[in-house]
Amino acid sequence: MICMRTTLDIDAGLLEEAMQVTGITTKRVVIEEGLRLLVQKAARSRLASLTGTVPDAWAPTRRRQKGGR
Repeated sequence: MICMRTTLDIDAGLLEEAMQVTGITTKRVVIEEGLRLLVQKAARSRLASLTGTVPDAWAPTRRRQKGGR
């Protein structure tokens, strides 16, 4: 992993609230987690936008797990 040092102007109240509600104790970790979630959200959005764009697509057969639901 390549790390980059940078200076940011971040809303102090928002950062403090994020740390309180998540229980994360360092600014670096809370910001990294926020960035990870932002990337995941964008990826889900891109995937959802593909719905219905492949006309010949079909849903795969679902398999049940042994002894499960």
